[in-house]
Formats: sequence, C-alpha cells, structure tokens
Amino acid sequence: MFRSLRRALCAVAAVLLLPLGAGAQTAHAADVPGAGHWHTSGRQILDAAGQPVRIAGINWFGFETGNHVVHGLWSRDYKSMIDQMKSLGYNTVRLPYSDDILKSTTVPNSIDFSSGKNADLQGLNSLQVMDRIVAYAGQDGLKVILDRHRPDSGGQSALWYTAAVPESTWIADLKALAARYKGQDAVIGIDLHNEPHDPACWGCGDTATDWRLAAERAGNAVLSVSPDLLIFVEGVQTYGGVSGWWGGNLMGVAQYPVRLDVANRVVYSAHDYATSVAQQSWFSDPTFPANMPGVWDKYWGYIFKQNIAPVWVGEFGTTLASTVDQKWLAALVSYLRPTSTYGADSFHWTFWSWNPNSGDTGGILKDDWVTVDTVKDGYLASVKAPLFPSSGTGGGGGGGGGGGSTAACSAAYTVSSDWGSGFNAEVKVTNTGTSPISSWKVTWTWSGSQQVTNMWNASYTQSGSTVTAVNASHNGAIAAGGSADFGFGGAPGGGGVPSVSCTAA
Repeated sequence: MFRSLRRALCAVAAVLLLPLGAGAQTAHAADVPGAGHWHTSGRQILDAAGQPVRIAGINWFGFETGNHVVHGLWSRDYKSMIDQMKSLGYNTVRLPYSDDILKSTTVPNSIDFSSGKNADLQGLNSLQVMDRIVAYAGQDGLKVILDRHRPDSGGQSALWYTAAVPESTWIADLKALAARYKGQDAVIGIDLHNEPHDPACWGCGDTATDWRLAAERAGNAVLSVSPDLLIFVEGVQTYGGVSGWWGGNLMGVAQYPVRLDVANRVVYSAHDYATSVAQQSWFSDPTFPANMPGVWDKYWGYIFKQNIAPVWVGEFGTTLASTVDQKWLAALVSYLRPTSTYGADSFHWTFWSWNPNSGDTGGILKDDWVTVDTVKDGYLASVKAPLFPSSGTGGGGGGGGGGGSTAACSAAYTVSSDWGSGFNAEVKVTNTGTSPISSWKVTWTWSGSQQVTNMWNASYTQSGSTVTAVNASHNGAIAAGGSADFGFGGAPGGGGVPSVSCTAA
C-alpha cells in the first residue's frame, strides 16, 4: 500500500476476546491437503500429493521496520499470537522484512520478556527470531510467505534496489533466505519485492526498471538454491498508460509472463485497497460496487479466470469507517470466491493486517493487541480455508500390536482465553487407535453453570451442564495418530477444565 499513509498507533494491554464463528476448518488427518512443498498447475496451487490448497491468511508486519521484529511482542508472547491466528482460521502468515535483518548485528528492540513472555527469544538476533516464528507457525499448521518489503527499514522503494541496497544485495539476500529455510515446508515461498511502482515498468525491456525481468532474475536465483519454493511476483503501478494501486497492476502478464527455469512456480500477486488508504476513480463510479469485478478482472483477475496462473491478493484492508469501504470489502470477498462453493479453486489471499498499528487500515486485532475486531474478521469468514498439516517435530501415533484394529480416540480440552464474563476453549481430538476413524464424539460435564454460546468445527447438544460435541462433515475422518480440532465460546468464565471423554467409530 502507499506506505507514506501509514502511521503507528499506540498499544495498551486489555482482555482477549476471540470471535466465535470465523468458519475455521482445522482437521489434521494425514490426508489433509497442504503437506510437503507446493507447486502450481494452471490457476491452482497444489501440495506435494497433487491436492489443491488455498492460502487464506494474514499479514503480520514489523521485521521491515526499525523494530526489526514483528510488532506486538512488546505486549504479548509470540506463540499466543500465532495460536490466536490459528484459532481464528487463518492458515498462512505473510512476514514482511527488510534486508537489514540479514545482517547478523541486527537485533530486535521491542520485545517484552517480563512474566515469562517470549522467553525463548532472549539473546537472539532478528533472523533467529524469524526462525522461531516460522517453526512455531509450522507446528500450528500455518504456512509462511516471506515478503521482501523494503531494502532497509527506512522506507518503501519504488524499485527493487536503491543506491544503498543494489540489486546484487537483493538477490544475495533472497538466496540466503532460500538456503536458510530449504527443506522446511512451513515456508512455501518468497514474495520478491513489495509494491513496485513508477518508474517500475512491466515488459518495457529496460533492465533498470523492468520489474518483470528483475523478477525473473531473482526468481531463478532463489530456485537455484531451493527449487521447491513458490515465487510470488507482484504487479506494478502503471502498464500501457493505465495506473492503479502500487503492486496491483498485472495487466502486462498477458503479453509478458514471468518465465522461470523451474516450471510451475510462479504465483502472481496483487494488492488492492479501499478509500481509507487512497481514493481511486472506481469508488466514485455511479455503478459502484457493481463495477468492481470488472476493475479486478482488468488488473489481475483475468490471470486466474483464463487459467494462466494462481493469483494471490497479498494485501487488502480497510478501517471499514466508511460505507464505501464496507461495500468494497464485501464485494472483494465475494469476488475471491467462497470456500464452501469453490474450495481451493479460488483466489488466494492474506489480509492486511494482523497489526492494529497500520494507521490507514487498522488490523484484525484492536489497539490493545489482544481483542479481535469481530466485524472485520467476520467479513473474511466465507473465504477462510482449512489449516494445513503441522510441519513441526514431535507427536505422531505409535504402532499397534498384532491384534485387530480398534477405533479409539482421546480429547484434550484447553481454555484459550477467559475474561470473566465469558471464555473460549479448544478441544483436540486424537485418533489413538491403529486404524482410521470416520467419526468422533466428545462429552464433558461442567461443575458450574457454563453454557456453550457458539461452536465451530463441530455440532453440539447441551443438557444441563453436560455437553456432547460431534464432528463436522469435514473433520470426522482422522487417520491413526492424526488429530482434529474444534473450538467454542461459553459463558460465564472461571469454570476450569472438566474431564472429557471421546468415542470413535
């Protein structure tokens, strides 16, 4: 987005309040799509087994700023924030960074270590902190896209290089990151440079300004080190005399596609924003918002619709303060294609942003860095998509003996937040048997007057203080040793953790 419009907001501590729906789907059976490294096929992204996947995620910025680390760690533990992203149903995190973090002397300057927060980040440099965030996100079933956002923490650049950070440094740093995360399938790819804009061109042939040619040079350099990564290529501002958002104009792809040495690795990325960022002519069109699908088709949607390549809307956001912005976001979410109708045959996306301190958009979190903007998050519910298999280490089912297979399961109940008048909890169901199960049922009895107010990824009945939760259609099947999650909200809080039982079939 137009970074000059960004302004930081102060953060203060407050209570955690998660939305209760969000449409998250979090089955973790062994055959859930997303395992291994990914590649493209036409307009879809496929996992290592050839199953289609949908990126449905969030931007968490800060590594590109003078803090040299994701923001919010001055208030919270990084694991609690990643867990919260997971609980809301986001399956991917885009991490903006600047080349400054590739310097071994660059250290974070805004992490709170009090009361045990972020304890395992103490003494680490910025890149080592990124390692921890990537590892924990992967363990939670989230994927990570690294976004080269700025040459240095001083600010955005129109081109991929500056006098202080030449192209050679840009490419060397991209290769260093590719090597660092090679073999870690939590990192699915790299966004080569954020929001190229005038004088950047597409297809003009001038090596100093042709972003398409630069993306080919950088993409091939990354793939020479780690051929399994996806290469995310943003648009420019102006093509053929037609201007749009920074990074949002991919009209040139039709005539000048990005050509890489490794096939099926290019994902095109557009950015799109509302009036809280800047005005555009289409917002004042008398047919707005009915005109918007045509606008998006022209700038980037045609790439998907013509089956040229996958399209990822790497940034979009708004404060939702105006009616125009509300209509814009509703129209865009519809254009991105609901998961319930189209599955992974859809546009990919990462919302801007998780952070509340993006001054012209705000975030999914409110200014206290814990409370969720449930209205904003609710707009995204229909395009959220399943989480992916954990890429963390540990866990896994053991082998059974020589007898016949038995359907069995266990359930672990965890309170993720409690603010007195209400609470949120998650239950992890694990197949403890020696064969796959097709359905499960979890039961518990509270000692107090708690009532379920909403549940996702399961259906429930409550009789008195006894609750019975049954799997949803998408997460009943669990392979031996695999697991599935469901969550719920309840009231009042303070009820503690009851004993739970699980039966499987």
